[in-house]
Amino acid sequence: MKFSTRSRYGLRAMVELASRGETKCVTLKSIAAKHGMSEYYLEQLFSQLKKSGLASSTRGARGGYKLTRPADEITAGDVLRALEGSISPVECADGETAACASASCENCNTKTVWARLSAGMNEMLDEIKLSQLAAESETGAEI
Repeated sequence: MKFSTRSRYGLRAMVELASRGETKCVTLKSIAAKHGMSEYYLEQLFSQLKKSGLASSTRGARGGYKLTRPADEITAGDVLRALEGSISPVECADGETAACASASCENCNTKTVWARLSAGMNEMLDEIKLSQLAAESETGAEI
């Protein structure tokens, strides 16, 4: 399973907000320049992050984006689910879809593999806080 640029760029941008502190607004232009991203693409991502309640924006000369909660209360899983939806390798393991596309879903002998993989990924991503990622990026240390 590969995560899209939506997830990769969105998570990097949210870590950038976390590293700047809870009260300081950060412009998308500065994030785009620092990380070599498209400002227009970041605008699209932050529209979704705002709708999900993870980021807020302020207009004006000192405006920009900031986190809506402390960085130690927002997880990598929160960000990825806001941008991608369910984090599951297959539809039938996401807990939201009643059945997979196959007519033989009830007889699927690999269903537990996908369910366990989905649960493990979500659990791991929900253990990683933006504050940890911000600290790691500043010091170069791993979590």
